[in-house]
Amino acid sequence: MSTDPAVLDRIVKAYDVRGTTPDQMNADVAYALGVSFAEFVRAPLVVVARDMRVTGEELADAFAQGVLSRGVDVVDLGLGSTDMVYFAAGVLDAPGAMFTASHNPAEYNGIKFCLSGARPVGIDTGLADIRDTAKNVLAGRGPSAVAARGTRSERDMLDQFADHVVSFIDVASLSPMKVVADTANGMGGLIVPVVFERLPMMELEVMYPELDGSFPNHPADPIQPANQRDLQARVTSGGFDIGLAFDGDADRVFVVDEKGRGLSGSSTTAILAAGVLRAHPGATVLYNLICSRSVPEVIRENGGVPVRTKVGHSNIKQVMAETGAVFGGEHSAHYYFLNNFRADSGIIATMFMLQELSRAGVPLSEFRRPFERYEASGEINTSVSDANAVMSAVAKAFDGRPQDWVDGLTVDCGDWWFNLRPSNTEPLLRLNLEAATRDECDNHVAEVLSLVTSV
Repeated sequence: MSTDPAVLDRIVKAYDVRGTTPDQMNADVAYALGVSFAEFVRAPLVVVARDMRVTGEELADAFAQGVLSRGVDVVDLGLGSTDMVYFAAGVLDAPGAMFTASHNPAEYNGIKFCLSGARPVGIDTGLADIRDTAKNVLAGRGPSAVAARGTRSERDMLDQFADHVVSFIDVASLSPMKVVADTANGMGGLIVPVVFERLPMMELEVMYPELDGSFPNHPADPIQPANQRDLQARVTSGGFDIGLAFDGDADRVFVVDEKGRGLSGSSTTAILAAGVLRAHPGATVLYNLICSRSVPEVIRENGGVPVRTKVGHSNIKQVMAETGAVFGGEHSAHYYFLNNFRADSGIIATMFMLQELSRAGVPLSEFRRPFERYEASGEINTSVSDANAVMSAVAKAFDGRPQDWVDGLTVDCGDWWFNLRPSNTEPLLRLNLEAATRDECDNHVAEVLSLVTSV
């Protein structure tokens, strides 16, 4: 193989594999990762699927060949969403590999791994080992040959997955609604219509449903406000009750109300937590540490036990297993469900949102108000040369205020708080700040950023 093994040090991230094609992510790399994943999981079969990216079929096939070379069978799901792969890994009790670069631009591709039962794989729970073995394969020092190759089969699990999604709610309790979903030429274009076929009371319109990994309309990155503008305009022009914005692999969803105003991931987490706690009184609910303070407040008010976690799906899923939590939410719009093998799913979150809105019997713009109590900065990125030095200097400036280092630096300043976290892949510090009013939020952002940039 001609690809430099060192490329794996650049594309293996904290939670997944992601790089540009073909210079970083190519068939050689995918094959090597297939060999190493099969070696790591030591399972009889591996589930493989891909999103709509142009390079997906070639890369998924090369990965499958690597798995097969180790005598491990492959179940090929074809095109699918990441949450469908998690579902398959749970139902089949098999490890899974999803070829996707999620919200990244068209020139990227990558892999999200999971173990059997949809258990997570992160850099500290296997991904580093997978990387290192793959480097040996690329260097020609792979494991010795096996007696017989595995076999490859195809399986369509879309309908089974859609039935699973709808099983989370009482379909008969839903009110008729007009729903518009912007799937951004991503995998939501495949998943969403099949699920909504099971909701006859819903009138669905899908924007940009064509599966097109070149993303001809806008990037499949709905956390960026610019990428929600088409949806927001369509919601208001078409008189829809709710808008849904899915990312490229459809494991995340952002919600837009009937006035065209987007809800943050924190607001949606709070709404879903209240609904889940109605069915599971007294249960534990997780939220990551950049979520709004309103989230733990809502959890407590609804009789739940809030538990704060690090950012990232590997962390959330691990803490769910440790605490028995029934639900977890992230500000980035990942929502995790105990009965979904503790995995995240944008379309299951959608079902709960429709159920909660039906139950409320008021427009979403009104329903959301009690869940939105503070003003937030959004994530603000600043380039720094030494993230740890900057965070230490900021911590010293706020000496005397309650602080923790659970995930970066979090400082509690009474009626406002902030978190500074370093990027896993870039020389950036990410600031999230929340205060009681917009003016206070803006003023405190300026205060913290002045410290960040003065180090």
